[in-house]
Amino acid sequence: MLDVTNPRTLGRSICIITGASRGFGRALAHKVSRWLQPGSVLLLVARSETLLQELKGELWSFIVDQQSAVHCVAADLSTREGLDETVRVARQEAVTEMDRVLLINNAGILQAFPRVPLQQRSVVNVSSTFALRPLPSWVLYCTAKAAREMMFRVLAEEQPHVKVLSYSPGPMDTDMQRDILRLTGVKNHLLPCQESAEKLVKLLLDDDFVSGTHLDFFKLKKLTSRDDTTM
Repeated sequence: MLDVTNPRTLGRSICIITGASRGFGRALAHKVSRWLQPGSVLLLVARSETLLQELKGELWSFIVDQQSAVHCVAADLSTREGLDETVRVARQEAVTEMDRVLLINNAGILQAFPRVPLQQRSVVNVSSTFALRPLPSWVLYCTAKAAREMMFRVLAEEQPHVKVLSYSPGPMDTDMQRDILRLTGVKNHLLPCQESAEKLVKLLLDDDFVSGTHLDFFKLKKLTSRDDTTM
């Protein structure tokens, strides 16, 4: 069970992060790993084996000290084969008792685990402000984000034992924002990926959001500097 004497923990978890090789997913891997208890498993999924192995190397010394494990799955989650391989590895690594299954959907869609009594299950949909408002010339992106937002709201209604969060991380310094500038001329003040990752991890640690809700980075900016430095 989760260590109730220390609320600032994600417990002994299997944490799956898709789109983990770069940008926001990579920053999340660094932040989340600091809050896992010994015996946890961090499963990193992305298309690039090279970038995943680089990330694993960055996390290795800390994870080993925590007696936890890092596993990489190089897979394209837009394919059936990629989904099947990711689910297979996730189930294989979750053979021991875990306090929590944490799935962060930064890319693709994945649901791999049956319900386990007393186990906390959390799903984070990395959403966007463009799930709620249009961006010229980005009809496919906006539509996909809006559809996925509704899918996770339905999941929250159908599965009350799963804690669901759609998190909009704000405009971050990523390749996508450079594409937005190039294609639309829209220039945003870009945030470091690590700053938005800190806010998301704090939400998971506090665990006081309503399942199915959409939370935006900018609505969370009132966090005190003391809160931020604890991340």
